[in-house]
Amino acid sequence: MGSGAVDLERSSGRSLPARFGRRLGPWARALRVSAANRHLLRVELARLASVSGRWAYTVTFAVFAYRSAGTGGVAVAGLVRLAPAAIAAPAAGTLIGRIRPESLLLRGGIARTLALAGAGAVILVGAPSWGVYVLVAVESAVSALMRPAQSSLLPLLARTPAELTATNLALSVIESAGVFLGPLIGAALLHGTDAGVVFVASAGAYLASTVLLASIRVSPDPAEPAPRSRGLVGDATAGWRAVAANRDATVVVLLYGAQSLVAGVLNVLVVVIALKLLGLGESGVGTLTAAIGVGGVVGGALVLVRMRRSRHGADLGVGLLLWGAPLLLVAVLSSRTATFVLFAIVGIGVTIVDVSTVTLLQRAASGELLSHALGLLQTVLVAGVAAGTLLAPPLVAELGPRGALVVTGALLPILAAALWRRLRRLDRRAPANPAWVQLLAAIPIFEPLTDAALEHLASALEPVELGAGEAAFRQGDPGEGFYVIEDGRLDVVIDGEHVRTLGPGDSFGEIALLRDVPRTATVTARTPAKLLVLDRARFLGTVTGNASSARAADAIVGSRLGLRAGFSPL
Repeated sequence: MGSGAVDLERSSGRSLPARFGRRLGPWARALRVSAANRHLLRVELARLASVSGRWAYTVTFAVFAYRSAGTGGVAVAGLVRLAPAAIAAPAAGTLIGRIRPESLLLRGGIARTLALAGAGAVILVGAPSWGVYVLVAVESAVSALMRPAQSSLLPLLARTPAELTATNLALSVIESAGVFLGPLIGAALLHGTDAGVVFVASAGAYLASTVLLASIRVSPDPAEPAPRSRGLVGDATAGWRAVAANRDATVVVLLYGAQSLVAGVLNVLVVVIALKLLGLGESGVGTLTAAIGVGGVVGGALVLVRMRRSRHGADLGVGLLLWGAPLLLVAVLSSRTATFVLFAIVGIGVTIVDVSTVTLLQRAASGELLSHALGLLQTVLVAGVAAGTLLAPPLVAELGPRGALVVTGALLPILAAALWRRLRRLDRRAPANPAWVQLLAAIPIFEPLTDAALEHLASALEPVELGAGEAAFRQGDPGEGFYVIEDGRLDVVIDGEHVRTLGPGDSFGEIALLRDVPRTATVTARTPAKLLVLDRARFLGTVTGNASSARAADAIVGSRLGLRAGFSPL
């Protein structure tokens, strides 16, 4: 990877630190843009509190389960967290259609706070441990409902599409921070107190998150209710049918499934490593998990630096290697410091695989295939982690902790080696028109997107030429396309009054695209013009990432943007 960095500096004429700072720009700008909206800032702070609290109790729950029933107990604990979430998640769409999102978040926040506090009380008073498992199952189911409810609330709080995109990016940074902070806090508390105290502290984090969200109020949304969910099995079936028709997408999804399987095994092995191999004590489980979080943050920075190289197939292979090879070394080493470093390397691999997977799917798929493929990843994640969690106890029983690490660690590097040529072929696909990519990258709403997402958008653009005096569309026409001006100048007229002139690099039509409202203006070419047109389905599929986000984006209504003084939405 070092030689690649040298080549990158030579080809770009910029130092690596300069490129690193430039690539971190979208994250920094996203945090600034979203933080300027006090409601969105509260959502972000609430997410940080809840993610940190969830990870703090998750590692503690694994320790509690191991203390009660060994590796089998850790596997059961994993299933207790996964199964209720998988069952509850498909109901989220229906509930959001019937209950206002902020009301659902308030009720859910109170319910999961009480559930987690109750689990802590059960531990502290020495009551039967089955009560802890039941209450954790309740927390898991409720949390699975809250995430899509929060996603549906974001568009109602965002004042512009750019704010919505920036907030989604900011939340991804916050997730990484929570994965690091939560286990570290859990480890610190577990070192000097009892598992029950960690559960109560995590409940306190949930309560703080609930209080932050409780202060948010939104106006009733006139948008149509969310479509009825087909459920986990129905969505997975539709996703597999769509993905199976594309070999590249199939390979990427299967590799992601293999990573999820290893992740499930590692959820159990991390407890065995900390307590049995290294003698770190119960707090060591949180420390090792936090190491993965540290690596995840580093991996995110590395991905940002490498994005412009557009070698995401090779990155996926490297990520799989970084995922598995450290586990092989953990199996033969007994050094605590080395193990911490190796787990951080695993975290780097996790982030690279996650980002590369989504990026490659965005390149390989389009339209309905893309939304199905991205939606399928959640199903693959749940199924893979669950299978790995069940597989871990017999692996440890038959092969011992070190043997289980060897088998688990070898899987992903072997797959990466076997499929290396196919992954490299993904990088040799014909790129989109670079000039069109640059045009899109200069548009604020697209700025936070990955290169592959921009390439996907650019490849879907349709060139249109207008003669002087010819209209792109007229006021009252249906909103079916997003427009980027490649050359020429166009006049915007509302109710017969000229309000603006647009030129090269300008874009228009995004609000009607998101909201599907009639055009509120007429846009006419003042000079001969060249336009690039993107249809609504591909725009939403790439920008919002999945079907539920697309429905949420539709809720950004012109009732707020259109009532403002100045230029109305097109």
